Amino acid sequence: MANFYTDNPDLRHHLTHPLMEKIVALKERNYTDAEKYDYAPLDYADAQDSYDKVLEIVGEICGDIIAPNAEDVDHQGPSVADGRVIYADATKVNLDACRKAGLMGMAMPRRYGGLNFPITPYIMAADIVSRADTGFENLWGLQDCAETIYEFANEDQKQRFITRVCQGETMSMDLTEPDAGSDLQSVMLRATEQPDGTWRLNGVKRFITNGDSDIHLVLARSEAGTKDGRGLSMFIYDKRDGGVNVRRIENKMGIKGSPTCELTYKNAKAELCGSRRMGLIKYVMALMNGARLGIAAQSVGVSELAYREALAYARDRKQFGKAIIEFPAVYEMLSVMKAKLDASRSLLYECARFVDMYKVYDDIAKERSLTPEERKESKMYSRQADALTPLAKGMGSEYCNQNAYDCIQIHGGSGFMKDYACERLYRDARITSIYEGTTQLQVVAAIRHVTTGTYQGLINSYLENDVKPELQSIKERIRVMAEVYAKAVETVGKVEDQAYGDFMARRLVEMAGVTVMSCLLMLDAERNDSFRRSAEVYLNLAQAEVTKHAEFINTFDPEKVAEYKVM
Repeated sequence: MANFYTDNPDLRHHLTHPLMEKIVALKERNYTDAEKYDYAPLDYADAQDSYDKVLEIVGEICGDIIAPNAEDVDHQGPSVADGRVIYADATKVNLDACRKAGLMGMAMPRRYGGLNFPITPYIMAADIVSRADTGFENLWGLQDCAETIYEFANEDQKQRFITRVCQGETMSMDLTEPDAGSDLQSVMLRATEQPDGTWRLNGVKRFITNGDSDIHLVLARSEAGTKDGRGLSMFIYDKRDGGVNVRRIENKMGIKGSPTCELTYKNAKAELCGSRRMGLIKYVMALMNGARLGIAAQSVGVSELAYREALAYARDRKQFGKAIIEFPAVYEMLSVMKAKLDASRSLLYECARFVDMYKVYDDIAKERSLTPEERKESKMYSRQADALTPLAKGMGSEYCNQNAYDCIQIHGGSGFMKDYACERLYRDARITSIYEGTTQLQVVAAIRHVTTGTYQGLINSYLENDVKPELQSIKERIRVMAEVYAKAVETVGKVEDQAYGDFMARRLVEMAGVTVMSCLLMLDAERNDSFRRSAEVYLNLAQAEVTKHAEFINTFDPEKVAEYKVM
C-alpha cells in the first residue's frame, strides 16, 4: 500500500511554511530541550526531520493497516456488553499499531512522555488518519482532550493523566445531554462535592464520541439551583474508578467504527479540573476550538480520499470508446474537487499555525513574563485563530460533503453500491458538518469577525505580499473580489435590524471564507507552482460565489425576511 504521507507532497509544502521556523523555535525554547532529552531537536532542520520521520510512520500505518481495515470496521462496528464497549476487531489492531509506534500524545510535552510536536504536524497526522478511516480518527484524535488537561488542570493531574494518554490510553469529552445539544448552558448532569474534596456525578450524557474511553472530561452542574453556564464546571473522570456505564451505542449512518455512546453516571467519582464555574465559560470553549480544528482536519482527509477515488475511477472507466476523464463534464468536476480540497487544506494549516503561535506564547507566559511585543503578537494570533477556526470547520466540512457527493456522481451507478469506497466515505462525510458545532453555528461564531473587520484585515495583509508576474492577474481579481465583499458588509451593516443581519450572516461569512482561501492559494502558488491550477480554478468558483451573494444582498428588501419564516 501507499504511504499516506509521502504520496502527498502537499503536506510537506504546508509543513515547511515560513512561519513554522518561528513556531518551532518558540515551542522548543530555542532548542534547549536537547540538553535534557536525547530525542529533542538541536535546530529547525533537526525538528523538521523529526516531524518527517514521525509523519512517515503515520503514513505507513495508515496505508498498510488502517485503510485496509476500514471496510471490515465499517461492517462489524463496536458493540456493548455489560455496560462496556467492545471495539471492532480491526479497530483493536489499529489502536495497537498506533500505541506501539508511540503516536499517542504527540502534541504533549516531553516531560509527560509526549513528542512536544506543534499543533500543525499533529493536525497533519489527523488529516492523514482521516483519509485512511474517518471514524478511527475520532478514537486516535480525541487524545487532543489532553490539551485541556495540560492547559487548565493542576500539576498532579497533568502527571497522572497526560502520561497515561501518552502511553496509549484514550479520552472523550462528555458534553452533550438528551436535552442539551448545541445549547450546553442547559447541561444538568449533577456534580456534588464530598467531604474529602472529591466529587460525585449523576445523570445522563448522550452522543458521546468514544464514550467508554479511559479518561473523560465531563461538563457538569456543580452549583445547585443554577440554570445557566455560570453553574457549570469541568471534571475529570477515570474509568478505573467505575460508576459510568454505556447504556447503548447509537446506530449511525457513518463513522461506524467510532462508538457514539449514551452514558449513565451513578455516583461516579470525579475530580474538579481547574476552577469551579469556569467549565463552559472558559474550558469548553477552548476544548471545542481544538475539537473543531480536528474536524476540519478530518474533513480535509475525507476530501483527499474522495478526490483520489474519483480521479482513479475516471481514469479507468471507459464510455463511448474513451476514459470518462476526457469528458468536460467530468474533468471540470474533478478540477473543482481538487480546488476545494486544496483551498480547505490551505485554510486548515493557516489556522493551525495561528493556533500554534498563540498557544506557545500562552505556554511561555507560564514560565516568564511576555515582552510587550510578544503580548501584542499573541493577542493578534489568538484573534486570527478564533476567526479562522469556524471557517476551517464550517467551510471545510461543507467542501468535504460536496466532494464526497461528486465522488459518487463520477462513479455513476457503481458509486451507489457498496463495492466501492466512495459509498462509505459519503456516509462518513455527512457528520463533519454536524458534530462539534453545525455549519450554522460556525456562522454564528464567525460573523463577529466579519463585523469587527478581522477577515478584512487578514485579506488586506495577504494582498500586501508581492507575487511573481504570472500571479498578478490572480491578485488583482482577488482585490476586486475583496472590494465587493467589503461593500456587502457595509450594505448589511447600514440596516439596523438584528433579524436581517442574522439572515445575511451566512452569505457574508461565505464571502469572507472564499476570499481568504483565494488569497491563501495565491500565496501557495507563489511558493509552489503546483498550486497554480487550483488557484485559478478556485478563484473562478470564489468570484461566482461572491458575485451571487453580493447580488442577493444588493437587491434584497430587508422587510422581506419575514417571508422566510416557516410557521
